[in-house]
Amino acid sequence: MRAGTLDRSITIQRATEARDDFGVVTTTWATIATLRAALVQANTTEYLQAAGLQGEAAVIFRTRFLDGLTVRDRVLYEGTAHDVKELKEIGRRKGLEIRTVARNVQ
Repeated sequence: MRAGTLDRSITIQRATEARDDFGVVTTTWATIATLRAALVQANTTEYLQAAGLQGEAAVIFRTRFLDGLTVRDRVLYEGTAHDVKELKEIGRRKGLEIRTVARNVQ
C-alpha cells in the first residue's frame, strides 16, 4: 500500500463500559488507533421512514492492516462517527478495507 494514497486521517474507537459513583453503567468510546487512510467511495442515500427524512452515508476506507478490529468498533472521520459494517483484508495482512455507515446525515 503506497503512503501517498493515504491522505485522510481516521480514528478507530472501541466501546467500553464504566461505572460511575452511583453504580450506573455508562458506555464510552475509547480511542484504540489513529490511522492514515484513503477514502475509496462515499455515497449518501436518503430515504423516508416513520420519523421523517433520514440520511445514511456509506463510506469505504482503505488503510494499513490493524489486527483486532471488529464490526463492534467505530470510525471517526471529520467529526462524524461511522459504524463499521464490514472488514476485508487486503493481501496477507497488507491492508484493510473498512466499510462504514454514518447515520443521520443532513
